[in-house]
Amino acid sequence: MTTHDAGTESAPLVTTSSGRVRGTVRDGIERFLGIPYADAPLGPLRFALPAPPSAWAGERDATSAGPTAPQNPYGGALARILPTVIIPGEEFLNLNIATPADRGTGLLPVMVWFHGGSLQHGSNALAGYDGGAFARDGIVFVAPNYRLGAEGFSVLDGAPLNLGLADQLAALRWVRAEISRFGGDPKRVTVFGQSAGGNTISALLAHPEAPELFGRAIIQSGPLTALPRAKAGKITALMAKDLGIPATRAAFMNVSSAELLAAQARATAGSTPITGGTGYSLALDPELVPANPQDALEAGAGAGIELLIGTTTDEARLWLVPTGLVMKLNRLHLAVARRKVGISAAAVRLFTRNRPNSVTGEILGALATDKLLRVPVNQVADARLARGASTHVYEFSWPSPVEYLRAAHAVELGFVFDDLASGDSIGLAGADAPQSLATAMHKAWVDFAVSGDPGWQAWTAERPVKMFDGDANPVVAAPRDDERRAILGDTKEAL
Repeated sequence: MTTHDAGTESAPLVTTSSGRVRGTVRDGIERFLGIPYADAPLGPLRFALPAPPSAWAGERDATSAGPTAPQNPYGGALARILPTVIIPGEEFLNLNIATPADRGTGLLPVMVWFHGGSLQHGSNALAGYDGGAFARDGIVFVAPNYRLGAEGFSVLDGAPLNLGLADQLAALRWVRAEISRFGGDPKRVTVFGQSAGGNTISALLAHPEAPELFGRAIIQSGPLTALPRAKAGKITALMAKDLGIPATRAAFMNVSSAELLAAQARATAGSTPITGGTGYSLALDPELVPANPQDALEAGAGAGIELLIGTTTDEARLWLVPTGLVMKLNRLHLAVARRKVGISAAAVRLFTRNRPNSVTGEILGALATDKLLRVPVNQVADARLARGASTHVYEFSWPSPVEYLRAAHAVELGFVFDDLASGDSIGLAGADAPQSLATAMHKAWVDFAVSGDPGWQAWTAERPVKMFDGDANPVVAAPRDDERRAILGDTKEAL
C-alpha cells in the first residue's frame, strides 16, 4: 500500500520486505527507481547466483535511477542512433517501477520489461524505457537491470552459467513477492523484451518455474537460440588469453570490471549479429537453459503461456546501413554467408528477384532477417498451434527515414512505449514519426497484457500476421510465404 506525506503529492512511500522506498508522483504516475531486487554482485557474490537483497533501515531514496550494469557504450556508427546511459555504483541489480497513482481498489496487470543490447549493452535508465505510458493506461510497469557481458554471460570454470538470466529470474521472483505493494497483481504478469531481452524471454518460457512467474510473454525481434558451452565460451576464452589468465572464476574475480570491459571491447571489435564475429550468447546449461529455446518451445515448453511474437521487416539494416557495410558486401560475401548458415542458392535467386533494385548487401540482410528471426517465429507459432497454445504474430514494417534504416531492428521501440518524443526514439525513428502508429502498437501491447488479445486473430493455418505499417496496419495472411519456404529448403517456389 502506498502512503504519502501529509499535504504533498510528491513523495509516495511503499514498504517492501527489505525496507521502505520513497518515490515521486507526477501527472498521475508514481515512480520508484533503483530498488534492489538482489544484493550487489560484487566481492564473494561476483560470478555467483544472485542473492536476496539485504534489508535497509529507514527510507530508501527511490527518486532517481540506480546504478547500471558495467558496460561499454556502443561504438562507431551505432553510437549515433543507439543511446547508452552509464551510472556507476554497486547495487546495479535494481528495478524501476511506474504505477498509476490512482489505482482504485483492485490489483492491476503487470508488465516486466527486459531490455536488449546483445547481452552487453542497455539498462533501465534509458529515457525510452521510462514506462510512463503503460502506467497511464492502467499497467504496473517494471524494468529490471541484469548483469551484462563478462559479468553476466562468461563461461568460467567454477561459476554458474547465464548469470544475467538468473538475475532476470530473481527479478521476477521479487515481482511475485512484492509487486502487490505497488498495486500490481502477481497473478497477471506479462514479460516482454526486445532483441537480447527477447532472447532471454525465450529461455524463460522454457523454465519450469515460468508458469508461476508470468502468464503472458512478448518477444520482439529476439533470437530463439542458445549455444553449446564451448561455442558460447569463445569470447570468454579470447578475453582470458588477452588478459593472460585462465578462464576460471577465481582468475576473473581478480580482474576489475574496467579491465574486463577493455578486454571485451578488444574481443568484440568489428563483430555484428549479421556479419559474425565474437559476441555473447546464452549457453546451454542443465540448470537454466537445458535445451535450445526454439527446440524447447517447439516441443511444448511454455504452451500454457500466451505469446505475442514478431520481428521488424528490415532487421539487419541496423548493422548494415549506418555503418556503410551494405555497400561493401559483394556476391562472394553473400555466397560464403549463405553456405555458412545453410541457405540454398535457389533461395538467394528468389530473394534477389523479389528485390530488383536492391544491392547485394540488402539481399544478404533480407536473407539474414528471415533465417535468424522471421522463419523461427513462424516455426514456433506453427508448433504451438499444433498444441493448442495461443500465439499472436506481428511484423513492424513502417520505414524510418533516419539513415535509411527503414523498419530496422529496434525502430519499433518508441512506438511500443508510446514515447516518440524521447531522444531515444527520435534517434531511430526521427522527429516526425506517426503518433497514430504508436497509439495502435502500444494499445495492442497493453490489450495483450490485460486480456491476451492484442486485437487481431491468433495464429492459425492461414498464418495471420499483423503488419504495423503506419497506414492501415492490416492483418496479412502468410506474408512473403514463398521466401519462408525457400529458407526452409522448399525450393519449388524459388526455381
